[in-house]
Amino acid sequence: MSEIHTGHCLCGTVRFRTTGPLREVIACHCSQCRRQTGHFYAATNVRNEDLELDGADNVGWYRASDAASRGFCKTCGSALFWKGDGAGSTSIMAGAFDKPTGFKMACHIFCADKGDYYEIDDGAPQYPQGYS
Repeated sequence: MSEIHTGHCLCGTVRFRTTGPLREVIACHCSQCRRQTGHFYAATNVRNEDLELDGADNVGWYRASDAASRGFCKTCGSALFWKGDGAGSTSIMAGAFDKPTGFKMACHIFCADKGDYYEIDDGAPQYPQGYS
């Protein structure tokens, strides 16, 4: 039986459903993620074929680098997605999912760039850059 999760943006215009396994949550503390969200980016990801979108025409994509785009709701501005060029999966903001999620924090990446106003003290592994 497939694992099913649902979620949406703040205003509900963009809704999504995942029907496959999700990765544990990874928190990214890089400057781009912090600026987009106002804190750090905590996301899981799912294979593209396991992601269904309602309101996809209301998703705006911002090209933040030469390697990836960030998806957001055009109405309320909610940060929702991150997608690497040619990737077979899409990252989805963990906070956009309906509860209960059952998610666990796997690790923190780009900790060398984290904000100076908070500490990372949840016990999950921390990496100065990416984890690979």
